[in-house]
Amino acid sequence: MQSIETVTTQGRRRAALRRTIIGYSFLTPASTVMILFIFVPVFMAFYLSMFEWDLISPMRFVGWQNYARIFGSSDFYIAVRNTLYFVLVQLPLDFGISLGVAMLLNQKIRGLSFYRTVFFTPVITSTVAVSAVWMWLYDPFDGLFNYLLELVNLSPIGWLNDPKWAMFSVILMTVWKGLGYNVVIFLAGLQNIDSSLYEAASIDGANSWQQFRRITLPQLSPTMYFVLIMGVINSFKVFTQIDVMTPGGGPLKSTMVIVYLIYMRAFNSFRFGEASALSVLLFLFVLSLTLLQRFFLEKRVHYN
Repeated sequence: MQSIETVTTQGRRRAALRRTIIGYSFLTPASTVMILFIFVPVFMAFYLSMFEWDLISPMRFVGWQNYARIFGSSDFYIAVRNTLYFVLVQLPLDFGISLGVAMLLNQKIRGLSFYRTVFFTPVITSTVAVSAVWMWLYDPFDGLFNYLLELVNLSPIGWLNDPKWAMFSVILMTVWKGLGYNVVIFLAGLQNIDSSLYEAASIDGANSWQQFRRITLPQLSPTMYFVLIMGVINSFKVFTQIDVMTPGGGPLKSTMVIVYLIYMRAFNSFRFGEASALSVLLFLFVLSLTLLQRFFLEKRVHYN
């Protein structure tokens, strides 16, 4: 006969196995979605980047030739320059304005829920619809912005028609549309800061700037870190407003970003191998940038 200890050990093993099976059964739906819609497409992009394919002719293995064509194309360097310009301008604007608005909304004011709704509504509005409205605002003849410039005796601007202004015009629209998302996140982080820290600082004679620098920023660092990481990733994925507001990559390719170049290579030129190679390069670049941010910035994050 089995000893009591052996029976107990077997019972524990069965219970652990049962818990493991139940745990994996709960993970199965989400894992299936991730495998089908994330990991498989990523693998297929790597695979297709080694082939020449136009959806009609048979696939032809070309090795690294697609990557060589990309690095030998002037459009690639234009797209990289435009993408970096978009990220380096849009991200600080979005970060700074959303933090400022969140701090204003963190005050004891009436109608806080209303203001949250007002700022968050553009986030859930269709990008195509918002782009169409902003195209009217940017209209060089009947647009609101040029009308306001004329009121103060300034010359009208060809917002979307001028290579100098096209990308900045898209950036302004992008900042306005996505502002509410970061505002809500920053506001949640600000409201999570212990008010007793500010009371103690006031008693010690700290002014508003000192409180912001010594209390708000350190306590808000996890939220800022998250917003920065997601902001960089989302900035590199910009596409819809570019396609709607400046079709064809804008005047003199001034708004042709990397994702738009991928779209052009795939669905205009039917060079799916090159488009996949571009996707791989974008993936590797964003992944490397994210890892660098984690390596250098996470050490500065103050967790409670």
